[in-house]
Amino acid sequence: MQFVVIAHDGTDAEAPERRQSARANHLEGARRLKDTGAILTGGAMLDEAGAMTGSVVIVDFESRAALDGWLASDPYVTGDVWRRIEVHPFRVAL
Repeated sequence: MQFVVIAHDGTDAEAPERRQSARANHLEGARRLKDTGAILTGGAMLDEAGAMTGSVVIVDFESRAALDGWLASDPYVTGDVWRRIEVHPFRVAL
């Protein structure tokens, strides 16, 4: 089942530092999920100055519960980077 995940970083002064601290571990896990087909595509949302403010990921998990399991263990969640997460069922058209 495909989903789009829209995850917004915190807006406090320490948010960019938290993102940078967790980034390598987050990307390592994302690469593994990309290799298995669970992550279809994803990337950072940027503000007008080009600073990262969140992420958008299109994923394909067996169920919403499986997706929630990934989110619960992702370094951007455990590292308090993503403060607001939206999950929507999605269907890739192309």
